[in-house]
Amino acid sequence: MTSPPNAYPLLDAIESPADLRQMPVAKLPEVAQELRQFLIHTVSTRGGHFAAGLGAVELAVALHYVFDTPHDRLVWDVGHQAYPHKVLTGRRDRLHTIKQPGGLAPFPTRSESEYDTFGVGHSSTSISAALGMAIAAGRLGESRRAVAIIGDGAMTAGMAFEALNHAGSLPADLLVILNDNDMSISENVGALSNYFAAALSGRVYRHLREGGKKVLKPIPPIWELARRSEEHLKGMVLPGTLFEELGFNYIGPMDGHDVRALVTTLRNVKKLRGPQFLHVVTRKGKGYPPAEADPIKWHGPGPFDPVSGTIFKEAASGPSYSQIFGQWLCDMAEREPRIIGVTPAMREGSGLVEFSKRFPDRYFDVAIAEQHAVTFAAGLATEGLKPVVAIYSTFLQRAYDQLIHDVALQNLPVLFAVDRAGLVGSDGATHQGSYDLSYLRCIPNLVIMAPSDENECRQMLYTGTTLCGPSVVRYPRGTGPGVPLEKAFTALPVGRALIKREGRCGLALLAFGPMLEPATRIAERLDATLVNMRFVKPLDESLILDLAGRHRAFITLEENAVQGGAGSAIAELLAAEGVSLPLLQIGIPDRFIEHGSRDSCLSAAGLDAQSLNATVERWWSLQPHDRIRSVGSA
Repeated sequence: MTSPPNAYPLLDAIESPADLRQMPVAKLPEVAQELRQFLIHTVSTRGGHFAAGLGAVELAVALHYVFDTPHDRLVWDVGHQAYPHKVLTGRRDRLHTIKQPGGLAPFPTRSESEYDTFGVGHSSTSISAALGMAIAAGRLGESRRAVAIIGDGAMTAGMAFEALNHAGSLPADLLVILNDNDMSISENVGALSNYFAAALSGRVYRHLREGGKKVLKPIPPIWELARRSEEHLKGMVLPGTLFEELGFNYIGPMDGHDVRALVTTLRNVKKLRGPQFLHVVTRKGKGYPPAEADPIKWHGPGPFDPVSGTIFKEAASGPSYSQIFGQWLCDMAEREPRIIGVTPAMREGSGLVEFSKRFPDRYFDVAIAEQHAVTFAAGLATEGLKPVVAIYSTFLQRAYDQLIHDVALQNLPVLFAVDRAGLVGSDGATHQGSYDLSYLRCIPNLVIMAPSDENECRQMLYTGTTLCGPSVVRYPRGTGPGVPLEKAFTALPVGRALIKREGRCGLALLAFGPMLEPATRIAERLDATLVNMRFVKPLDESLILDLAGRHRAFITLEENAVQGGAGSAIAELLAAEGVSLPLLQIGIPDRFIEHGSRDSCLSAAGLDAQSLNATVERWWSLQPHDRIRSVGSA
């Protein structure tokens, strides 16, 4: 990727934040402008997280200008807003490789840069991590500041408030910056609010406030009156009373796109001791009109034409599994009034847009609160409703206790539509759905289904609604093999697998979910038996034991971690029944699979067609010849 010649004279001179800090404050608006144009140009060629980063340009510039990074610690929550941070910290010339195999990681990653102080991908971790860093600095006697930058969406998670509650009770020198891009409060932004931010972070106000505490605290009635009066005054003009109650000194709200005002305020805040809370208001997509108008659409676009705003989309071979789920939920809701859709802030990703429009009173987006989503659904189920929780595999991890304690233990009929199960691609290790079968399979009362195609996914979702206890349907990102959908719903017999072909070489391939497609080609080439397992729990034990009596070896295939996965379930069954035969378990290996395309991630895990063929044929060739016989031979 090449930039227009001489398009970024100031930005090109910044190889690290130290270079930025050599510039006069008057130059910072130009730096921000160049940085914004660079992001637009670069992301347009490759795609990537976009709108959030555009909204955080001035904030990133001001933070690296005021704080002595990387000595001072900046912790970016989630990381969608961190592209400007990456550009300013020596990765400008590699930004075009972001999300590509071997390129920059999509989120801050400690192994990538010393400026990435904490690895992120899931939301609402920044305050906890930054507080730990602040406490550590104090314990080690090091003069460094810790800053957490968190968005208003991430602030909806309980973990963020748990951290705030803890931090406010400690003398730690922690700065929490709320990057608020909710446009409903834009009227609070401007000269007046910037004045308040500067005033409340300044020396005069600080001395008056601290001096007043010292004078009045020995007189409890007067102190309480003064404290309440201050809160009442601030509550009339500022939304910070909650954070003050949690023990923070609240400053703001202020214009997050006024880089000079940000620098002034951050310099003031840097001198303050104890927990500080700075509220800045920004606009997602700032500086690029299409992204400003529709920040959801431009959250993570593919390549696009920066002039026309046209996003280039690859032609889809068919509906994605997310779309299959969304259509099923609408169809199901039409016939079953007890169906309720629940999602933790993943309406678009989980395919719930149409459902939210057609059934608004039965649609609940609980924000980034996975734990609440699961227990909320459990509450719905106790009253006879049929909640369907649409959640990514990697996000369900965050609600594990609720899944066990609030749903499974009470055997409540909650259906989990687990999207992005398996390898997802460009979002990398933080978002790969590698572990759900392993962490779900050990939970009693849970029925776990893995569809191999679109229609099977639709029927399994319906099957889940007919059960008296909790169930999971886990499906991958992207499209399926193109199997037509049956309009009618048919409940599948629980725990029943399906033999797809009978082979004669003595080998049986037991495939779970989308691994059925590549396993089909292998089975045909080797003349092996092929089974679509369909259910991970309960297993079709009678069929497996019957196959074990008629075959010399098993190979299991799944898009999940090998450890504790579906193949392990089969190994456990054979061991419990005293059946000994060679068994190869193929799945995601015991390492984190980094970012890239979904195909490149499958290749890295050894689950692409070429790798699978090589693995199966090599292992099969190593089996003793006296164990290899045709099915039915003596």
